[in-house]
Amino acid sequence: MRVYCLKTCDTCRKALKAMDAAGIAYDLRDVRGDGITGADIAAILAAHGEAAINRASTTWRGLSEAEKALGPGALLAAHPTLLKRPAINAAGGWLLGWKPDIQAKVIG
Repeated sequence: MRVYCLKTCDTCRKALKAMDAAGIAYDLRDVRGDGITGADIAAILAAHGEAAINRASTTWRGLSEAEKALGPGALLAAHPTLLKRPAINAAGGWLLGWKPDIQAKVIG
């Protein structure tokens, strides 16, 4: 299981803590430090489209209108912190966020 997080994100910390408590092994990647691979960007966008962009983030609010007009692939490549987090590759697909339905899929 691959997990993209931001180390300073409270939701990501909750998700990792819950996965640790459940004994779930994962490959953690920090979006700020490690970035997101092009293949993962493509797979996440194929699964979620525009919903993969976190428009509530401080990164989004700091973008110019021209930058906001870029496509989601270009946005995530240039600003990986725009990814809605955590992004979890599990059960053959990509899951975004840490709401109860996602928790049930990941932890059971």
